[in-house]
Amino acid sequence: MGSRFFSLATFLFLLVVSGQFSGAVANDVESDDDDSPKLPGCSNKFQLVKVQNWVNGTKETTYVGLSARFGLILPKEASETQKHFAILANPSNCCSNSSTKLENSVVLAKRGDCAFTTKAEIAQSGGASGLLIINDDEELYKMVCSENDTSINVTIPVVMIPKSAGEKLTKSLSNGAKVEILLYSPYRPIVDFSAVFLWIMAVGTIVCASLWAEWVACEQVDEQYNQLTRKHDGANTGSYTRQDPEKEILEINVKGAIVFLIAASAFLLLLFYFMSSWFVWLLIVLFCIGGAEGIHVCLVTVLSRVCKECGQKTVNLPFFGEVLLLSAIVFPFCGAFAVLWAVFQHASFAWIGQDILGICLMITVLQMARLPNIRVASALLCCAFIYDIFWVFISPLIFHESVMIAVARGDSAGGEAIPMLLKIPRFFDPWGGYDMIGFGDIIFPGLLVAFSYRYDRTNQKGIRNGYFLWLTIGYAFGLFLTYIALFLMDGQGQPALLYLVPCTLGLVVILGWLRGELYDLWNYGRSQREIVPGGEI
Repeated sequence: MGSRFFSLATFLFLLVVSGQFSGAVANDVESDDDDSPKLPGCSNKFQLVKVQNWVNGTKETTYVGLSARFGLILPKEASETQKHFAILANPSNCCSNSSTKLENSVVLAKRGDCAFTTKAEIAQSGGASGLLIINDDEELYKMVCSENDTSINVTIPVVMIPKSAGEKLTKSLSNGAKVEILLYSPYRPIVDFSAVFLWIMAVGTIVCASLWAEWVACEQVDEQYNQLTRKHDGANTGSYTRQDPEKEILEINVKGAIVFLIAASAFLLLLFYFMSSWFVWLLIVLFCIGGAEGIHVCLVTVLSRVCKECGQKTVNLPFFGEVLLLSAIVFPFCGAFAVLWAVFQHASFAWIGQDILGICLMITVLQMARLPNIRVASALLCCAFIYDIFWVFISPLIFHESVMIAVARGDSAGGEAIPMLLKIPRFFDPWGGYDMIGFGDIIFPGLLVAFSYRYDRTNQKGIRNGYFLWLTIGYAFGLFLTYIALFLMDGQGQPALLYLVPCTLGLVVILGWLRGELYDLWNYGRSQREIVPGGEI
């Protein structure tokens, strides 16, 4: 707990794993597809559909489907439509007239063997009130028309559902159960307030971490102190003395920035090819350890500020030696909090614990790791900028899918998700889901914002003629641009650093150049380092 090795390992772990902005993740509404032909009767926009179902009168899990380019446009409210009994197509692919009566029923048919429009026309001719096409995997495929479809007159709703949903409905019908289906497509608001709350959390974390040492810990700008660390004995006086605070400061250099790019890419590929539930659980355990340490450091700092006497009493513990009594009391509760989150991580309220663990961990990391100047900041942020763009946008050309997004989704992780991100539910969205931001999209710009605050304080700069306020505004604006991009790209995952790096690093370079201080910012601290030798990464 609190060892310099652990802090370094936690920092590297965060940088390598947490570089993806996931955006609005859940059932994002598809809007359109310019590649497929639009013909009369085949020009609908794709919409997500809620597939409510009842088995023998008992309401079951609501599934999510995707409407076709053709067919009836579904209503926005459940009250505007009605239930219909479901029936299996016979033959199951619905490519020829069914031997069973389809009248006033929602037909379930398997994908394949004929065109989607053919299946819809056959179901409609049999008197069906709707058609559910069961896909052969979990993805929702866009059902479009071909150029040979010259006359399309489908007046029933046609919806594709995932393989797992189709298998459950098929099993119930095969067992003789009565299954009722209700289809509707609720409206998704353009802006959900959860995005605003997430924006506040991200900006607030960076501001809090930048001001923490001076305004919360009441230390000098360049001081850092880890509360639960083996203490040195006084000069045979038995008195308590703080360890040299700067031994816990880790200064990043250009070499470390380049190593990060290589290590992060290698680790991402490892996750892409070998991700499994046990691998994700290993990351969850590491996150819990780091999060517990982060909460511990933050709590002890705050409590020591409130009660100064509590921050002076020490106790001898095996292996750790003399530590703060407050630390020894607080840490078990922090560990228990992290364990409880891991146990209940799939609960609806688990996002609260994850955000608390993550914010405290990031504040602690941003106290420990520091950028010495803009030269190193440029190397680190440019590497992260290239890393984010390559693995989100360029990797599909090589690996046939976006490596970063595939890892973020955790398709092969057995339902387990990587926890290194802040997330908040979409409270006012009928489709649910979460807005998320990866730790890396806070830590990387946060290192630069924290440097700007230390630079301003050291050079006695005010709010207006300093850099801290403008970089904070730049980060907030960059995150806003990311949300704009998410909206314009229909919720497709975006590399947030594509927008955050120009709005932070670009801003400080422009301001420094205009003020004639760019040379000092670029070479700041190189002539007289205060970091203990061996304290660089």
